[in-house]
Amino acid sequence: MLQSVFDGRIVFPYTLQGGVILIMTDKAKHLSPVFLLLLGTCIQALGIANIHALTPITEGGILGLTLLLQHWTGLSPAVSSLVLSGLCILFGTYTLGRRFLGRTILCCLFYAFFYAILEPFAPLFPFLLTSPLRSALSGAVFVGTGAGLCVRAGGAVCGDDALAMALHARFGWDLRVIYLLSDASVLLLSLTYIPVSTIGYSLLTVILSGQLIGLIAQDKKT
Repeated sequence: MLQSVFDGRIVFPYTLQGGVILIMTDKAKHLSPVFLLLLGTCIQALGIANIHALTPITEGGILGLTLLLQHWTGLSPAVSSLVLSGLCILFGTYTLGRRFLGRTILCCLFYAFFYAILEPFAPLFPFLLTSPLRSALSGAVFVGTGAGLCVRAGGAVCGDDALAMALHARFGWDLRVIYLLSDASVLLLSLTYIPVSTIGYSLLTVILSGQLIGLIAQDKKT
């Protein structure tokens, strides 16, 4: 059963235009999707637990909503991410099929597992918390890289990833535009606990992380 759900090649070949940094090598196109899901969810949970959850800088989309809930209710993102993601995953499954559902279920479980393991040890990188700019940039790298690897492998860490993938597949909309719109909406809600003076850093984070996701998972024909 698992073999029928998780077989197949990676279908998002990518090379960074400009050639300064190669995020994914040619060999990465043939890595196991399950391995990419494990790696991506671990990287993303590492960034959320050690940066975003400990600073007034938030993420957009479902990730931002989980931090919003954590702030106001104390509910851990390990729990809220599972609940909120399900609302968008249904639409993603309807559009993208059973293979997407299988890989997305793995993403959600992996992310919740890694977050639950990492949360008690945070912060592992206190030097990244010394300035809002450093936190914003490093957080964007963690989240953008982690989510991008999962989307590249055909899975979604959370609901906004599933929604973005489904809208991209159905209408051909640019992933980066979809992420920007959803992230901006969550940032408006985040003004209820994030000072206006620091919201700019959150905007920087969501723009950079959305661009990273779009670039790593960019669907190019070769």
